[in-house]
Amino acid sequence: MEKNRRLFISRLKQTLTGKYLSVDEISEQETEFLVWKNQLPEVCRLLLEQRGGRLFTMVGGDERSWTGTLALYYVFAFDKTQQFVTVKTLVSEEEPTFPSLAAEFPAFNWYEREVKDLLGLRPQGHPDPRPLTLHGDWPEEIHPLRKEFPADEWVARVESREAFMRYQGQDVTEIPVGPIHAGIIEPGHFRFGAVGDTVLHLDARLFYTHRGLEKISEGQPLAKALFIAERICGVCALSHAVAYAQAVETAAATEVPLRARYLRSLFLEVERLYNHIGDVGNACAGFGLAVGISQGARLREQLLQLNERVSGHRYLRGIVALGGMRSDLSAAEFADILHTLNRVEAEFQEIAEIILSHDIAINRMHNTGVLTLQQAVDLAVVGVAARASGRDIDVRRDQPYAAYDRLKFSVPVYPEGDVLARIRVRIDEVTQSCHIVRQVLAQIEPGPVCCELPAIAPHRRGIGWVESSKGETVHWLLVGADEMVDRYRVRSATFSNWPAVPLTVPGNIVPDFPLINKSFELCYACCDR
Repeated sequence: MEKNRRLFISRLKQTLTGKYLSVDEISEQETEFLVWKNQLPEVCRLLLEQRGGRLFTMVGGDERSWTGTLALYYVFAFDKTQQFVTVKTLVSEEEPTFPSLAAEFPAFNWYEREVKDLLGLRPQGHPDPRPLTLHGDWPEEIHPLRKEFPADEWVARVESREAFMRYQGQDVTEIPVGPIHAGIIEPGHFRFGAVGDTVLHLDARLFYTHRGLEKISEGQPLAKALFIAERICGVCALSHAVAYAQAVETAAATEVPLRARYLRSLFLEVERLYNHIGDVGNACAGFGLAVGISQGARLREQLLQLNERVSGHRYLRGIVALGGMRSDLSAAEFADILHTLNRVEAEFQEIAEIILSHDIAINRMHNTGVLTLQQAVDLAVVGVAARASGRDIDVRRDQPYAAYDRLKFSVPVYPEGDVLARIRVRIDEVTQSCHIVRQVLAQIEPGPVCCELPAIAPHRRGIGWVESSKGETVHWLLVGADEMVDRYRVRSATFSNWPAVPLTVPGNIVPDFPLINKSFELCYACCDR
């Protein structure tokens, strides 16, 4: 694999001759090309269209204190060679603009709008320059990720610039839903345009409770920022913790002990299990199948209780350390995991058979909320939603981390792209997760579960990634002086997938929206980081 990586980079250098200023090997898997910003579209186009890369994440940063400029990083994944290529460009404070790629590649849409809001870097030619993260009542001249902006400053709001789709004709009814909902859920605003009960268009507005966690993490010791990472999302706490820890470990050029890597894989799959099982049950609420709702919640609760018994926390907080794990598991705890897993898997399969053999359930899910493969590729959709639309990606297999390079499993992929396909992917992945956990229990050997990290020099950086239950989650970290966080960027799976949800609703009836939304099962907190 290493030979293939070097050959790939060598050929890429030849292809990009004259288009980059410098090239730097950031880690064994990541190579950075520094380019002029006017060369940015051509270089990104080449990586995406000619070289078969896919957008992994995009990061904006304020580096004026040590480079004199602001910066943009575009990270592309190349799964065949397990390689990452970063395209970096510098943006001056005097001319804070850069060429937009969103019109040609829709996946860049939210990234470019976010750096405009948070850093004041303006994408020239963007097809939808509306505010994204900060909403329309935030002053346009204030950018909270600039270094001079205090994290605790209160900002007076201005007259809102919010804009929604305007509908012509008396037959179209506008239906606003949220951001305050009847249930105890996070805030999201959905505005439907409908004729009768058929949806013509949906506007989705998020980021109502943005917490500024990336800003708060600046200047924090690396170990303390781990606690922030764990609190990005309640149900994906472990995924975020592992992704952040891997970013730090990459920056430190350190490989954690093998036993710790196995334990991370084990707990990540348990986290996937309780989420997938609960999500399948929650989807049943969309068509009123009470037995699916109650049994999914019951089995999920059994897994949460298992988490508390073996780790001390229902949502697996506090078990990951920089360099490995905070504690080990005993033989009795391994036996508890296996016993609980066997029972939960058998009972879940019975529930899955009931759901998939129920005519009303199938009727409500089949051909409902379809996301096409082309839409999934254009928007860089990840996780269950991607695989249910025929996009065969999973970083556990494609960019292995933890102990996944030592484990065998299948990645279920369905081409239909509807609610039913997304449910089937989750059901199949429950089986695969159980298979993975059993392999870990059979293969794990005694050994240390943590190692001490060496000192990390200023301006070193690392990337960590995890295939959470929601999909591919990426943590990007730039280390500052004294091993403090200089820039921390989280690209959650939900950030990638939320733009796809409104595309799946038109043509369906209004009562189908809760079902479609539950089939994606995207959280809001992962965007409000």
